[in-house]
Amino acid sequence: MEKRFDPWSSNIQNYESAFDEFGLSKFNDNLKLNHYFFERNIIIAHRDFDKVYKKIKEKKPFVQMTGIATSGKLHLGHKIDIDLFVFFSKFKNSKNYFALSDIDAYCSREKIKSMEEAKKYAVNNLAHILALGVPLKAIYAQSKKEPRYYEFIFEISKKITKNMFEAVYGHLDLGKIEASLLQYADILHPQLKEYEGKMPSLTGIGLDQDSHARMTRDLARKFNLELSSFIYFLHQSGLRQGSKMSSSMPETAIYLDDSQQEIKKKIQHAFTGGLTSAEEQRKKGGNPDICKVHEILKFHNPDTKFVKEIYERCRKGNILCGECKQICSDFVSDMLKKHQEKVKKFIPITNKFY
Repeated sequence: MEKRFDPWSSNIQNYESAFDEFGLSKFNDNLKLNHYFFERNIIIAHRDFDKVYKKIKEKKPFVQMTGIATSGKLHLGHKIDIDLFVFFSKFKNSKNYFALSDIDAYCSREKIKSMEEAKKYAVNNLAHILALGVPLKAIYAQSKKEPRYYEFIFEISKKITKNMFEAVYGHLDLGKIEASLLQYADILHPQLKEYEGKMPSLTGIGLDQDSHARMTRDLARKFNLELSSFIYFLHQSGLRQGSKMSSSMPETAIYLDDSQQEIKKKIQHAFTGGLTSAEEQRKKGGNPDICKVHEILKFHNPDTKFVKEIYERCRKGNILCGECKQICSDFVSDMLKKHQEKVKKFIPITNKFY
């Protein structure tokens, strides 16, 4: 049976199998930039990133585009995507587009019952996105775009057949077809002459979104646009075993607006790589590679030396899970407390967005 990754699922996939099966390229040291996502191999693969890398080094323009479906509150998993966008937005030659995907959320998420609800989440999400450093001028809502954007969506729809869509996604769910058309337009429209014009573009995604990436690149060929480049990052997994951090499973996630008490409680109950007793763990060491607590530090603490130190201490049995949970809890609490103070400052802007 042909293997597919489901863009709307929260299941973790076998990342290694995708390199050969879908033609993804692994990152070599020559393409890595100065960010801990590259240093810690959180970014694991790419399609044609070398084209964007060349533009960065030549200080020539390229498009950067990403988006978030406004279907719920933002959590630490979303923060990875946003942090990556902020990093690339700081290159002066980057043309930045960040979509508040409110129509997408309404079409593809069964729990969103109205556009009003999707817009309500968009306003909430926007305050957090701005507080994390995304430039306001880069942000747009799908429901507030100019006519050319919507014309382009219809133009895209005429390039896709029923068989093409079913071959890539394995279904013909009308809501998800509509959402997919929006996503193709989001990634490709900056290359239209009415916007930036034809040039390399970059979008950061999780591997489960590769179906969208492959379809977008096929469409770029049909419109005589540059094939969109993609970089693929690891999903931060949920606090429990077996799934990525997801708004559809609130118990797996630390939200950006969680209280100090909620953060502490969630981290205290997170799955770890500890052994059955303190004595055994001191003797044999823990397993930080499967520990959800260490994973939070790996994805969000910018101090690589500190993260490595905690990793080694765990491996050698020099730190137990209780102490590591306390370290992580203190770090996340402090990080999100500062973040939430920034969010308050943007509320007057976000309340006027629609």
